[in-house]
Amino acid sequence: MTQLQSGTLAKLEILRKEGSRWVLDADGEEIYLNLSEAPDLEEGMQVEVFLYINRRGELTATAQLPTVTVDTFGWAKVIRLEREEGAYVDIGSSFEVLVNRADFPQLKKLWPQPGDQLYMTLRTDPGGNLFGRLVTEERVQEHFTIADEDLYNQNLKARAYRLLPVGSFFLTEDLYRIFVHETERQQEPRLGEEVDLRIIGVRDDGTLNGSLLPRKQDRLQTDSEQIMSYLEEAGGKMPFTDKSSPDEIDEMFQMSKGSFKRALGKLMKEGRVVQQDGWTTLKS
Repeated sequence: MTQLQSGTLAKLEILRKEGSRWVLDADGEEIYLNLSEAPDLEEGMQVEVFLYINRRGELTATAQLPTVTVDTFGWAKVIRLEREEGAYVDIGSSFEVLVNRADFPQLKKLWPQPGDQLYMTLRTDPGGNLFGRLVTEERVQEHFTIADEDLYNQNLKARAYRLLPVGSFFLTEDLYRIFVHETERQQEPRLGEEVDLRIIGVRDDGTLNGSLLPRKQDRLQTDSEQIMSYLEEAGGKMPFTDKSSPDEIDEMFQMSKGSFKRALGKLMKEGRVVQQDGWTTLKS
């Protein structure tokens, strides 16, 4: 019989009740399960439990089955951060698990926050104590869901599982794998943060490319509104036109010159502004 190990699920037989605990047969050894977790059981019945090492270093059982084990991957919600340790997460069982800070980005602003969720598995140290490990890219490549063309231009919710300077990698609840290039986002997401993104490409291997930027028409509207707000606050006149330098536009409006010109062109076409002698003015 396979030796029972911390971090795994097992079906064990109930030997007897002992005070506030059930005594279970673990390959000839006895381990305990709190009676309060499974009050309706009887001697001789089989019960599925999750095994872990308790604070006394003993193999113990819980009937609160987790969302993740040492043999599986799943989502775990961040409960709290400990800056010197990492993040404690809820795996759906009767205790918390630590994900070591070594798994997190160097920039702490990209660390997950309470409420974020991490796609992870469990590991054990030499003493059998459990800790969390984030999913590896190799594992994702082996098990992601193949996407089809129907997802193109669709909006999906996804969580960041891997952060690189060139872009961010996301997983959906259905395990679609999505890459968002750095040019397709306004800011870098946190690890485990949920975002709404738009699918802008379906690759031959079944992975997806996404964008965190608004659609072009929405973006144009937003940029135009930003220019109008600036003009109104500046008294209806500003020393910026479609001839202004990219650096001036970026410094004042945090947008590219191309975006600025498109937004300004939209406002002129609508008859809301005019340009003259290096100035843009609201039309009365």
